[in-house]
Amino acid sequence: MQVTYVRTLAYVAVWGALAVAAVSFGPGVLAGLSPDVAPAPAPQAYADTTELPEVLSSDGTKIVVGDPKAKTVVRFYEDPRCPVLADFESTGAKAIRAQTIQGRTRTEYVLASFKDGSLGGDGSKRAVNALRAALDAQKFTEFHAVLMENQAEAEASGGYSTQRLLSLADKVPGLRSEAFDTAVSTMKYSDFVTASLTAYRQTGEDPIGPGTPSVTINTTMLTGELYDDLFDENALTGVLIAVERTPEVLGNRRGYGRSPADRQVGGASADESRT
Repeated sequence: MQVTYVRTLAYVAVWGALAVAAVSFGPGVLAGLSPDVAPAPAPQAYADTTELPEVLSSDGTKIVVGDPKAKTVVRFYEDPRCPVLADFESTGAKAIRAQTIQGRTRTEYVLASFKDGSLGGDGSKRAVNALRAALDAQKFTEFHAVLMENQAEAEASGGYSTQRLLSLADKVPGLRSEAFDTAVSTMKYSDFVTASLTAYRQTGEDPIGPGTPSVTINTTMLTGELYDDLFDENALTGVLIAVERTPEVLGNRRGYGRSPADRQVGGASADESRT
């Protein structure tokens, strides 16, 4: 996958009661983005995450959530055992979910499993396999949320074992079934685990992958100050609004900035968790 990189974000607008950030890459780039002009109607809106369509990508490496006609495509690169994900899920990811429910954004997940190498065990692989099994029941989004909510507790008490994954699946109404339980217990989707990890490693210029979590919007990897804004729900909402109204806005500036490897996690550099 060809990924471009963005260097910086400047806060230039406050729209209404919601203080949001807009992307600024030069004079006039935000022309026409008046707070009085509402975005065009989305093709389809959903009541909540339970209604979101979920499919496996045609190449078998990604899980795709949301309206296939959505103009903006946000792609997550994440390992279920990465501790930064819990922070991301409680901040910027909420903005992306809201836009996906509104039908304005399609979300794609590339699920890595490299954390097993540094943390030991096979919890990442088992979690990715279970997430793929949840897709069969159209419960991927709900199960993903449960895993993120319980990640720290799971990691502190044995990780994502088969039994823990099945127990966590009980929190998603309608997910547990003989087919799901068997898929989790037998690692039915080990081929998907490998394919998704390979896709992760082939993204960007680093042979071990872009770091986790990483996010692209319409194939542009968010780095630099934009990466920091992944952890600010209001700021990321502003970025998504700006991109929807002016899709080329991210592509107007390219370069290299900070990345997931530069984010501080509990006093330690995040790149320590990437290997």
